[in-house]
Amino acid sequence: MTISMYNASVPVFKQMLNSMSHVLSKAEAHAAEKKIDPAVFLQARLYPDMFPLLRQVQIAADFAKGVSARLANVEVPAYDDSETTFADLHARIKTTLAFIESITPAQFDDAAEREIITRPGTPKEKKFTGLSYLLTYGLPQFFFHVTTTYAILRHNGVEVGKGDYMGL
Repeated sequence: MTISMYNASVPVFKQMLNSMSHVLSKAEAHAAEKKIDPAVFLQARLYPDMFPLLRQVQIAADFAKGVSARLANVEVPAYDDSETTFADLHARIKTTLAFIESITPAQFDDAAEREIITRPGTPKEKKFTGLSYLLTYGLPQFFFHVTTTYAILRHNGVEVGKGDYMGL
């Protein structure tokens, strides 16, 4: 049995974006209950040289939309990275979900063999087949930022567990 590129990507992104939104809601509730300024969580980092929670969520959403768009051979939507609140992050996740839900499985036909070129930083350029892009670059990057979001909140006392992370 073969798994489609659509099924290996879009449902995974949807599950984890929804779970990330849930974890952010738990962080909001925790902040309110403990009378902690939400900015403490939004700017929290695991280590000083890492991005804060806010940027981790932005990047996770960017990978979900970017990978999906490239595999479907459609334009990657641009976001302005202006989020400053939990509400803003929820809106970004919602916008990302709406975009990836608008892509059909048929748009992923031939995605496994399609050439994907990324330019993560000038003058860097990486070339992949669609399958390699998804499995060795897109999904690992996405999961890194989702996991780091979870870890930042857990490290800061938000009561989340594996079920929250998995979206169960």
